[in-house]
Amino acid sequence: MIGIIADDVTGGTDVAVACRRQGLRTGIVFGEPHSHAIDPAWDVAVVALKTRTIPAADAVAQSLTAAKALQAQGADQLYLKYCSTFDSTVDGNIGPVLEALASLVGARRVVTTPSSPEHGRTVSGGQLFVNGVPLAESPMRDHPLTPMRDSDLVRLLDRQLPAPSSRVLPLDLVQGGPDGLRAAIADPQHDARYVFPDAVTDDDLLTIARAALDAPLLAGAAGLAGALARALVESRPSAEHPTPPADGSGRTIVLAGSCSRRTLEQIDAMADAGRPMHRLDALASQDPAVLAAKALDWYDALDPASPAPLIYASLPPEQLHAVQERLGIEQSAAILEDAISQVAHGVRDRGVTRFLTAGGETSGAVIAALDVRAGEIGAEAARGVPWIHGDDGTRFLLKSGNFGDPDLLVRASEESTS
Repeated sequence: MIGIIADDVTGGTDVAVACRRQGLRTGIVFGEPHSHAIDPAWDVAVVALKTRTIPAADAVAQSLTAAKALQAQGADQLYLKYCSTFDSTVDGNIGPVLEALASLVGARRVVTTPSSPEHGRTVSGGQLFVNGVPLAESPMRDHPLTPMRDSDLVRLLDRQLPAPSSRVLPLDLVQGGPDGLRAAIADPQHDARYVFPDAVTDDDLLTIARAALDAPLLAGAAGLAGALARALVESRPSAEHPTPPADGSGRTIVLAGSCSRRTLEQIDAMADAGRPMHRLDALASQDPAVLAAKALDWYDALDPASPAPLIYASLPPEQLHAVQERLGIEQSAAILEDAISQVAHGVRDRGVTRFLTAGGETSGAVIAALDVRAGEIGAEAARGVPWIHGDDGTRFLLKSGNFGDPDLLVRASEESTS
């Protein structure tokens, strides 16, 4: 079993579907897992934490707990999944968690890359590019929680380590094939613990995965994890490839908190489609219970025959900045996450069984509010956005802010609205 530890919920679903796409039976556990939540029959078990921006010591503790639970259920290889834009605070948490996991498994060297070409993330010369633009010049430069002002992966990671301990493996070495790359990774003349192989295509990632197939620990975005899954399938061609379950039917709601450009486009598409929409306004009230009650009253007044509605807190940049200036970044986020959590709980009590969420923090808040412990990965509604079959009978589509075509929320929410 490959045991994957993800630093947020939508990152967990992204990496899970990358493995499921290769024919591996994949499950996901939300939050620190109890041993019974991990099915030893899974080929891949993903533990989706919410550790990206919490204090580093807490992120380390939660990640180690997850790693040990995965090992106890049969995981013989661990993978730390972080975001393909390598976003983290200056003090962590990628570096501290990597150090803890490497010590746990006794890894002398760890291969890691945020490259994920299908998402527009590539690495060349140790520099991370987002849709062809250096990370520090991309929209991630002004991310409200993890602003990324450097594109150099070695500098970014070394700042988070007790001492500099990372280096780059150039693209020509990667493209020379897995044997040469494997030798370079293991080269005793270099004492760097972490190596960043360049990767600009999916073929580059597959070469890296083949070279590191037997490593006890790898780290990166969904791109390398998917390549690792493919390399594993190649090594056992007689294995069965189960068909993923369908998304099911039931009453549906869309809950959005991401302020990414793509999510805002998807909200506009919901408006263009004439969907019922209600916005949670933190400036109108700073009491999450008041905001949630108003949203639920609005929901109760809808025509039962209306299409799936949207309740959202997403705002364009200028409006978001106005809210943050008045309430503070952390306070405004906390108010809206709490309100969305209460809304999710309230609509489930009213019979909703299918939840579409937009944004990593939003998705984590909804999963926590509904106390969903685990689920199995089903079919994709969009690339990297799978349906998840919760262990309580609910179905979830947990969408990272930047994922999906503009019509994703419209299309996915109308597939089964009975």
